[in-house]
Amino acid sequence: MARIMVVDDAAFMRTMLKAMLVEEGHEVVAEASNGREAIQAYISAKPDIVTMDITMPELDGVGAVKEIRKHDPAAKIIMCSAMGQKAMVIDAISAGAKDFVVKPFQKDRVVESVNKVLGV
Repeated sequence: MARIMVVDDAAFMRTMLKAMLVEEGHEVVAEASNGREAIQAYISAKPDIVTMDITMPELDGVGAVKEIRKHDPAAKIIMCSAMGQKAMVIDAISAGAKDFVVKPFQKDRVVESVNKVLGV
């Protein structure tokens, strides 16, 4: 079981992802709706894994990954992106994200990504 933080500006996306993760036995310890909130929540919740949306207001996912990794170079972050954001996904991976999942979420792909990043 992992302690996971879900970051997405769309509440329904957070709810959907949270349901998938909880069903697999993980604990969602924090949520954030933009990159700035994500940085603060990461520092206080210290999750094992973060699912991070790329396109968000205030600070996008790539910027948030860079900031979180300044605080914790070992941070395990999975990027979540819509189709057609390949360049942004590449930016996110080069910023330190460990994997990416394409929206709309498919539960088996989300679970596979979490297990991969956890090294399970």
